Amino acid sequence: MSPRFDAIGLVVSDMAASVAFYRRVGFPFPEGAEDQPHAEAELPGGLRLMLDSEETVRSFHPQWRPPSENGSRTSLALRCDGPNEVDALYEELVGAGCQGELKPWDAFWGQRYAVVQDPDGNGVDLFAPLPAAK
Repeated sequence: MSPRFDAIGLVVSDMAASVAFYRRVGFPFPEGAEDQPHAEAELPGGLRLMLDSEETVRSFHPQWRPPSENGSRTSLALRCDGPNEVDALYEELVGAGCQGELKPWDAFWGQRYAVVQDPDGNGVDLFAPLPAAK
Protein backbone atom coordinates (compact mmCIF):
# COMPACT_ATOMS: atom_id res chain seq x y z
CA MET A 1 0.00 0.00 0.00
CA SER A 2 1.27 3.45 -0.86
CA PRO A 3 -0.95 6.37 0.22
CA ARG A 4 -0.52 9.57 -1.72
CA PHE A 5 -1.53 13.14 -1.03
CA ASP A 6 -4.71 13.82 -3.00
CA ALA A 7 -6.75 16.67 -1.52
CA ILE A 8 -7.13 19.40 1.05
CA GLY A 9 -10.54 19.56 2.70
CA LEU A 10 -12.08 22.51 4.51
CA VAL A 11 -15.37 22.68 6.39
CA VAL A 12 -17.11 25.97 5.57
CA SER A 13 -20.00 27.80 7.18
CA ASP A 14 -21.05 29.70 4.02
CA MET A 15 -20.39 27.80 0.80
CA ALA A 16 -21.14 30.76 -1.50
CA ALA A 17 -18.76 33.08 0.38
CA SER A 18 -16.02 30.45 0.47
CA VAL A 19 -16.31 29.56 -3.22
CA ALA A 20 -16.23 33.28 -4.09
CA PHE A 21 -13.13 33.81 -1.93
CA TYR A 22 -11.22 30.87 -3.36
CA ARG A 23 -12.21 31.77 -6.92
CA ARG A 24 -10.85 35.27 -6.30
CA VAL A 25 -7.44 33.80 -5.42
CA GLY A 26 -7.42 31.50 -8.45
CA PHE A 27 -9.09 28.20 -7.54
CA PRO A 28 -11.20 26.98 -10.49
CA PHE A 29 -14.47 25.97 -8.85
CA PRO A 30 -17.06 24.99 -11.45
CA GLU A 31 -20.14 27.09 -12.14
CA GLY A 32 -22.84 26.36 -9.58
CA ALA A 33 -20.41 25.15 -6.91
CA GLU A 34 -21.59 27.91 -4.58
CA ASP A 35 -25.02 26.23 -4.41
CA GLN A 36 -23.75 22.75 -3.53
CA PRO A 37 -23.10 21.15 -0.11
CA HIS A 38 -19.74 19.82 -1.42
CA ALA A 39 -17.49 21.51 -3.99
CA GLU A 40 -14.13 20.64 -5.51
CA ALA A 41 -11.56 22.57 -7.50
CA GLU A 42 -8.95 20.56 -9.38
CA LEU A 43 -5.47 21.98 -8.97
CA PRO A 44 -2.39 21.62 -11.16
CA GLY A 45 -0.68 18.32 -10.53
CA GLY A 46 -3.93 16.56 -9.70
CA LEU A 47 -4.53 17.84 -6.16
CA ARG A 48 -8.00 19.04 -5.19
CA LEU A 49 -9.34 21.66 -2.81
CA MET A 50 -12.58 20.30 -1.35
CA LEU A 51 -15.13 22.40 0.52
CA ASP A 52 -17.90 20.83 2.60
CA SER A 53 -20.66 22.72 4.36
CA GLU A 54 -21.00 22.26 8.11
CA GLU A 55 -24.36 20.57 7.46
CA THR A 56 -22.73 18.05 5.12
CA VAL A 57 -20.11 17.11 7.70
CA ARG A 58 -22.75 16.79 10.44
CA SER A 59 -24.74 14.44 8.15
CA PHE A 60 -22.08 11.76 8.61
CA HIS A 61 -20.37 13.02 11.78
CA PRO A 62 -23.15 14.37 14.04
CA GLN A 63 -20.77 15.27 16.90
CA TRP A 64 -18.59 17.55 14.71
CA ARG A 65 -18.29 21.12 15.96
CA PRO A 66 -16.21 23.99 14.55
CA PRO A 67 -13.09 24.91 16.56
CA SER A 68 -14.10 27.23 19.38
CA GLU A 69 -10.77 28.79 20.28
CA ASN A 70 -9.40 31.90 18.57
CA GLY A 71 -7.20 31.21 15.62
CA SER A 72 -7.11 28.58 12.97
CA ARG A 73 -5.46 25.20 12.81
CA THR A 74 -5.30 25.26 9.02
CA SER A 75 -3.74 27.54 6.46
CA LEU A 76 -3.18 27.37 2.74
CA ALA A 77 -0.08 28.95 1.20
CA LEU A 78 -0.37 30.66 -2.18
CA ARG A 79 2.83 31.50 -4.04
CA CYS A 80 2.57 34.77 -5.92
CA ASP A 81 4.56 35.76 -9.00
CA GLY A 82 6.47 38.43 -7.11
CA PRO A 83 6.51 40.70 -4.06
CA ASN A 84 4.28 43.28 -5.78
CA GLU A 85 1.61 40.64 -6.37
CA VAL A 86 1.60 39.79 -2.65
CA ASP A 87 0.85 43.44 -1.87
CA ALA A 88 -1.74 43.81 -4.63
CA LEU A 89 -3.61 40.60 -3.81
CA TYR A 90 -3.63 41.41 -0.09
CA GLU A 91 -5.11 44.87 -0.83
CA GLU A 92 -7.64 43.41 -3.27
CA LEU A 93 -8.85 40.81 -0.75
CA VAL A 94 -9.01 43.23 2.19
CA GLY A 95 -10.77 45.75 -0.06
CA ALA A 96 -13.34 43.06 -0.91
CA GLY A 97 -14.10 42.59 2.79
CA CYS A 98 -11.72 39.79 3.77
CA GLN A 99 -10.04 40.00 7.15
CA GLY A 100 -6.35 40.89 6.91
CA GLU A 101 -4.39 38.99 9.57
CA LEU A 102 -0.83 40.06 8.77
CA LYS A 103 -0.01 42.95 6.42
CA PRO A 104 2.63 42.32 3.74
CA TRP A 105 6.19 42.52 5.01
CA ASP A 106 9.68 41.40 4.02
CA ALA A 107 10.17 38.32 6.17
CA PHE A 108 13.58 37.41 7.52
CA TRP A 109 13.41 34.07 5.70
CA GLY A 110 13.55 35.82 2.33
CA GLN A 111 9.92 36.20 1.29
CA ARG A 112 7.37 38.97 0.90
CA TYR A 113 4.71 37.51 3.15
CA ALA A 114 1.15 38.32 4.24
CA VAL A 115 -1.85 36.49 5.69
CA VAL A 116 -5.56 36.97 5.05
CA GLN A 117 -8.44 34.93 6.39
CA ASP A 118 -11.01 33.10 4.33
CA PRO A 119 -14.68 33.52 5.31
CA ASP A 120 -14.30 30.87 8.05
CA GLY A 121 -11.14 32.33 9.59
CA ASN A 122 -8.68 29.90 7.99
CA GLY A 123 -5.36 31.54 7.28
CA VAL A 124 -4.36 32.00 3.65
CA ASP A 125 -0.68 32.83 3.36
CA LEU A 126 0.41 34.95 0.39
CA PHE A 127 4.11 34.83 -0.38
CA ALA A 128 6.79 35.41 -3.01
CA PRO A 129 10.55 35.11 -2.85
CA LEU A 130 12.34 38.41 -2.39
CA PRO A 131 14.98 39.37 -4.95
CA ALA A 132 18.44 38.29 -3.85
CA ALA A 133 20.24 41.02 -1.94
CA LYS A 134 23.21 42.51 -3.79
